[in-house]
This record gives sequence, structure tokens and C-alpha cells, in this order.
Amino acid sequence: MVDAPVIIAGGGPVGLTLALELDHQGVDCILLERNLTTTRHPKMDITNGRSMELFRRLGVSDLLRDQAVPPHHDYSVVWCTNLVGWELARFDYPSVDQKRDELRSVNDGTSALEPGMRVSQILLEPVLKKTLERDRRHVSVRFGWALEGFDQGADGVDVRIRSTETGEAQTLRTNYLAGCDGAGSVARRQLNIPLHDIEQPHIEADGLSAPPRRRLYMIHFRSPERERIERFGRAWHLQSPEGWSMIAQDDVDTWTIHVPVAPDDEPETWDPKSVLFRALGCEIACEINVANPWTPRLSLAETYGQGRVWLAGDSAHQVIPTGGYGMNTGIGDAVGLGWALAAQVHGWGGARLLQAYETERRHVGWRNREGSARHANVRADIRRDYDPVVHDDGNAGQSKRAAHGAHIMALGNLENEAWGLEWGYRYDGSPVICHESGDPPPYDWEAYTPSTWPGSRPPNIFLEDGTPLFDKFGRQFTLIAFDGTPATALVEAAETAGVPLTVLALTDRNAAHLYGHKLVLLRPDQHVAWRGDSDPATDEAERIINIVRGAS
Repeated sequence: MVDAPVIIAGGGPVGLTLALELDHQGVDCILLERNLTTTRHPKMDITNGRSMELFRRLGVSDLLRDQAVPPHHDYSVVWCTNLVGWELARFDYPSVDQKRDELRSVNDGTSALEPGMRVSQILLEPVLKKTLERDRRHVSVRFGWALEGFDQGADGVDVRIRSTETGEAQTLRTNYLAGCDGAGSVARRQLNIPLHDIEQPHIEADGLSAPPRRRLYMIHFRSPERERIERFGRAWHLQSPEGWSMIAQDDVDTWTIHVPVAPDDEPETWDPKSVLFRALGCEIACEINVANPWTPRLSLAETYGQGRVWLAGDSAHQVIPTGGYGMNTGIGDAVGLGWALAAQVHGWGGARLLQAYETERRHVGWRNREGSARHANVRADIRRDYDPVVHDDGNAGQSKRAAHGAHIMALGNLENEAWGLEWGYRYDGSPVICHESGDPPPYDWEAYTPSTWPGSRPPNIFLEDGTPLFDKFGRQFTLIAFDGTPATALVEAAETAGVPLTVLALTDRNAAHLYGHKLVLLRPDQHVAWRGDSDPATDEAERIINIVRGAS
């Protein structure tokens, strides 16, 4: 007798999203979180377009946007000497409202359906938690309960938990345990899965040399002096070649700054206000919420799970915040693991499906770790070029500022423009994708090439009636059939195997041109599983369905 088919250890954004996905798939689960409340620390400041697509699919995107920076605010990354000095360079991006208008006007499938969203994790987590507690009947949320260990066997997992308030111990029985319990994951440690770190970074992207691993000092503060802080205009990121970076959390009164720590410094003794004022070049009225040193990591778990225990989020990978790939990678993990677990619980998922989860998501974790390292490399290169003369009023200062600005602009701002990393990832090596021969589309960091190549996230466009194509997809598998193309064999094969399948008949010419094939089979996570131009023979249809459900 199980207490729930799935138990999730960890109530951060990844665990919360996994619970949403399991509810979406009709699977009962228990969500455990050692803390009594959602996070009080200002983690993460951007939810990218792909994560917002997945949140839209789960019915929470509008709820999250209600807590985010207003949609008419633009996104600017500004490099400056300090608040009393000079602007060196800037990169401006459209607001959410402007991006929505652009998506509809261009309508070529090159962008995510949802623009990115600026919101602190402090605000995001409570929305997800409240939604689960209030609206989702398949989820039991238990904050204040920590995972202590587990014993797994052939037919289930005994999960040992303890109340962090009272010390009470309990053992719960489940079919599957999901370790979404962060960088210090109890689940990963008990599985004896090592983390592999790289230096920051080990690659030399674009000819840049690798900076050493270093610590940062984070200060999360509030200030009424918004006008003074926004001296260079409303900036999402305000950055200095000295190495500090300040993030506007709400465009109202809350910011977070990260200041580099020299190897021989002792930041535990620092006064946060003094550090803040020194970086900004002036004193401001402020209240310090949180301040502490921390060490970024570039880590990847050797495997993502064993047997009935699987990892997602920071328990499996950690990155430097550059690019915002930490939580966003974890959101993709949660959806990928969620539908695979649901398939097991409902009985139609084959033995290869969970191993495919590791193959697919570990590839994305590796790729995003490389991207994060590359972006950190760029910032390190800018910092190495720093000369204090930039603060001088004279000709030498003016000349150095011009050189600094030109250098920054030449390096670019790929960390906020790597659409290929954010929503162009592809599952080329997956055993549950019907792969094709021939030359695949480009697979770059910088850009997403719209394609239905198997393993890809397919392109979204707005149909002739104005509806986003992604909104037409079913909860589980979706077979798009263009122009009345029959699919009887595939439908019957899915029914025989118990695979839930929705047939979406389309006549939209733009979609048909972009998708390029008469039949396109999509998985629950909105990735292409198979495509073709005619209904396959019965034996071939059975083979296709068995591959995509992990049974062969």
C-alpha cells in the first residue's frame, strides 16, 4: 500500500513544478520541503521564454505574471563605472508587451510563444505553492518535513522523513522518489552519484582565457532612492567592469548586488552597507535584507538517477547565474521527469522511458553548463580590462571609458540572447525518439532554427484565427494531421498500447509550411517524437508507438 505513487523531496521551483506536472497528468503525489516557508533569498531573476511556455501549459503563467515586473517595462543591461560616474555600454531589449506584438507580427516560429518574465524566486515560489494547495487535487503539500533517507526495492521506495519543527519521524511508501532537494541533495548523496565540476570556465570560448574559481558577496537590499539608482535609466542589470553586478528585482525598491571577493579577503567580517556604498560610489538610504558570501559552481551529476529514485534541478546540476540557466534548466527537468513518471504510474510507459529522461536532460544540463561558463568568461574578460583611470575626469579617463565601452559592445551580450540554449535544445541521442538520417538543422547556442526534426521543440505560430498553435496541443501525446491526412494505424497502435493520444487536424497553410510534414507526433513535453507524410503500415505504427513510450 503506497501513501502516494510519487513523493517529491524539495519544495523549490523545480519540486513545485514537478508537482504541477504530476497533477496535470492525474498522478497523486506528496511534496516535502524541509523549510516551513518558501525561500527568503533573492534567487533567480529571469524566467525565460521556454519556462513560461511550460508554465502556460500548466495553467499558471498568468498567475506568475501578476507578481512580475510590469509588462510594459523594458529590459536593459547597462555597464557603468558606478552611480556617480559614467555609462560605458548598454543593451536594450523589448518589454513583454512589445515582444508580444512582435511575435504576432513576425509569426515565423523563431521565438518562444511566451516572452521571458522578470520575477524574483521569492515571489514565484509562493504562487506555485498556493496554486498546489488551493487548486490541485492530486498534490499533498507538506512544508516542514525533510528527507532523511530511503530504502528502495524492486516494487517501491520507503522514504524516511522528519519534521523540522517537532522532530517527529515518519516512513512513507511510494512507487517513485524525485530528488528535487537542491545542491546538497540527500537523494543524490545516498545514491552515491558524484558531481563533476569544471573550473569557471574550462573552455576558452571566442579566444577568452579562463578565470579562476572565486567567491562572490551577495547583498539583497531595499532603498527608497529609486531615482538615484536609476541614474542611467531603468536597468534590469547594472554592471561594472570592476566586477560587481546589480539586479533590479521589482523596478520599485528592491535590488540585489553581487561583489567579487578577493582570494585573501574575509567577507564574513564585512559590513554590507560599506561594501554596497563602495561599489556604487556613493551612500544611499537602504535597508539590508540578506548579505552573505557564496561560491558559484559549474557542476553536473554523473547520472540523474537509479531504479526508482531520480533527480531534477540543482540536485543534478549547478551553474553560475550568468544566463539564468539554473532554475530554467530545472523547470525543463521537472516537466520531462513528470510525464515520464506519470507514464510509469499509469502503466503505459516502458522500461526505457526514465533512462531516456537522463539522456535528454543531462545533455541539456551539460550544454547549459557550457553556456554559463562561456558567459562568465566574457564577464571575466571585461573585468581583466578594468583600469581605475575610468573614474578620472580627464582625457585619460575619457579615453579608457571609450575603449571599455567598445570592448564590451564587441563582446556582446549573448548571456541574454542565447535563444538556442533557452528553447532550441534538442534530444538527438534519446532512445525514445524516432530519429532520422540526413543532415539535421543547425544546433547553435545563439539562435533557434524552427524545425520539426525529431527531438526538437517544434515552432509555435499563431493560427489564422489568432490562436497560438501550442494552445492546441493535448495534455499527453498529440498527433498533428495536416490537410486531412489519415492516421488510423498510429491511432490504433496508441490505443492498443494504452498511450493517451489526441489527434489535432489542421488546415492552416502557414503551420503546414513550417512543420513540413503531413503528420507530426508530439510528446507531452512538447518535443517532436516522430514525423512522416502518410499513415504508416500497422507493424511500423506499432514500432513507432513502442519507441516513443520507451517499450523498445
